[in-house]
Amino acid sequence: MISANNVTLRIGKKALFEDVNIKFTEGNCYGLIGANGAGKSTFLKILAGDLDTTNGEIAITPGQRLSVLEQDHFKYDAYPVLDTVIMGNQRLYDIMKEKEAIYAKEDFTDEDGIRASELEGEFAEMNGWEAESDAAQLLNGLGIEPEMHTMLMKDLNGSEKVKVLLARALFGNPDILLLDEPTNHLDLAAIEWLEEFLIEFPNTVIVVSHDRYFLNKVCTYTADIDYGKIQLYAGNYDFWYESSQLMIKQMKEANKKKEEKIKELQEFISRFSANASKSKQATSRKRALEKIELETIKPSSRKYPYIDFRPNREIGNEVLFVENLSKTIDGVKVLDNITFTLNHDDKVAFVGGNEQAKTVLFQILMGEMEPDSGSFKWGVTTSRAYFPKDNTSEFNNDLIIVDWLTQYSEIKDVTYVRGFLGRMLFAGDDGVKKVKVLSGGEKVRCMLSKMMISGANVLIFDEPTNHLDMEAITALNNGMIKFPGVILFTSRDHQIVQTTANRIMEILPNGTMIDKITTYDEYLASDEMARKRQVYTVDEDKLEDN
Repeated sequence: MISANNVTLRIGKKALFEDVNIKFTEGNCYGLIGANGAGKSTFLKILAGDLDTTNGEIAITPGQRLSVLEQDHFKYDAYPVLDTVIMGNQRLYDIMKEKEAIYAKEDFTDEDGIRASELEGEFAEMNGWEAESDAAQLLNGLGIEPEMHTMLMKDLNGSEKVKVLLARALFGNPDILLLDEPTNHLDLAAIEWLEEFLIEFPNTVIVVSHDRYFLNKVCTYTADIDYGKIQLYAGNYDFWYESSQLMIKQMKEANKKKEEKIKELQEFISRFSANASKSKQATSRKRALEKIELETIKPSSRKYPYIDFRPNREIGNEVLFVENLSKTIDGVKVLDNITFTLNHDDKVAFVGGNEQAKTVLFQILMGEMEPDSGSFKWGVTTSRAYFPKDNTSEFNNDLIIVDWLTQYSEIKDVTYVRGFLGRMLFAGDDGVKKVKVLSGGEKVRCMLSKMMISGANVLIFDEPTNHLDMEAITALNNGMIKFPGVILFTSRDHQIVQTTANRIMEILPNGTMIDKITTYDEYLASDEMARKRQVYTVDEDKLEDN
């Protein structure tokens, strides 16, 4: 168990947390939620002991081991992948290295023998003989192939490093597990594996994530940070949302009844306070009036943008024809004879682990890259708006936000343009900020403003939820669902894929594609059945061979 006791953290004059008391118990997974800037990551650092509090303390059950998802992706660059994972249990790793050093000695002494015996005993108690196989199993589950286990961390790409660091945090069955955005940079298959791991995990988990589906799947409790306090709710994210809305509704209804009672008492007092025969009753009602207290209802600090994509013209029946598109990059064929036709009501999710292929396909369709062979043709009624995975070039200039967006608007009126910025929570002086100094989340909100103001009837999104908070992701999800045109998109957000897409296209590692008219959950179920059938066929073949 880990608990916060009267924890206060002040940054300057501002109290980020004020007298927080909360317990996280064994066998539960807690989703830590709150608006951007509420202090979710900061609170995890306090729990981990990486940040001192102004007042209060963090208490951990004696003897329990705490493990944290490392955020520094370069910290272990000098170490092999497998060693990095085992270092998740630092004591076990230290024993392994000390043992190796002792046994490597040429002048092995009696003292060395005694020390080695002590280490072997502790090593066995910690299941050290299974350490490498356990670490390899975690890596395999997250999609790090066996041939990569002996590579140095510096030779891995960004998403691969994230998976190794996640395996490091999970290694060795820690008593308390702190995970800050563990699904970032994971493909959907790895996220699914992590969900199942955490569901079966027997100890304490505290997780920060913007992935609503993930929180719904793994969390047994939700800890909501708002106004420097943390309110604990039993249940997952959806249950928290319903409970919090119901609580506000009940408080408003209770206040309404109290206000009606106050009005009734005030009217009686006003009518009869001067009447001698009614003076005792009037006095009694004054006392009753003084006892009535209205509930203080603070509006949440969360702010939801308003995302509404409205096409300027209706899309026709001919949308997009793609025939035999192929592309090879650095000797690897990322697209191999891709062929498909889009219909006027298609919302297509491109899935699978081949992220480069999806981005390359979008770049080709937007005219930013030429295919090696094949062709594509957009319908004459179509107009496109594109959200690239890398938006750096869009903001490499000295424009202020309002001027940046105005260049993409047919209507050059400043008030009109500021209206779109206002929907994305850019208010007042925000409009005169230079775009090159914006944060990652602010740049994404600018890009979504650009897509809204375009009036396009075909939207292409390449991982649009990166850098967004949960409120913005929810607003984007709703905007995509309501959009009456065609959408092509990739996303690691399961809920967006499931609620938006009516067609799934998976680009396989060899560059070919599977195309199905189905929802994402149905596709996963059918794919799982296919894998089971494949295993069953292999087993039968083995039996026949025997």
